[in-house]
Amino acid sequence: VQLQASGGGLVQAGGSLRLSCAASGSFHSISSMGWYRQAPGKERELVARTTNLGDQEYAASVKDRFTISRDSAKNTVDLHMNSLKPEDTAVYLCNVVGFLRGKGWSPGRSFSNWGQGTQVTVSS
Repeated sequence: VQLQASGGGLVQAGGSLRLSCAASGSFHSISSMGWYRQAPGKERELVARTTNLGDQEYAASVKDRFTISRDSAKNTVDLHMNSLKPEDTAVYLCNVVGFLRGKGWSPGRSFSNWGQGTQVTVSS
């Protein structure tokens, strides 16, 4: 399963950006799609995630500013980021969790794949 992320870049504080991630390849199903970020010297943290049941989870620091949306038919997930702050500066990584193909129509083993990461820089 390959992930292709796009978007990101340099923006002034208060600005907006959109990140997109597309999953391709052979797999049975996707359980969740989400975005994480990692700033220099900090641990990777969850930004937002959406499941195939429609549940959404956001980090407290981005709630009400970021919105995650998923197109299940296209296997894509977008992160709309508004009111960006300098502390949002980080490498953003797409993550997809699902199941590979098993025998017949059954799911096989699970997978959790990461995209290549895209830099988001917010200037003050």
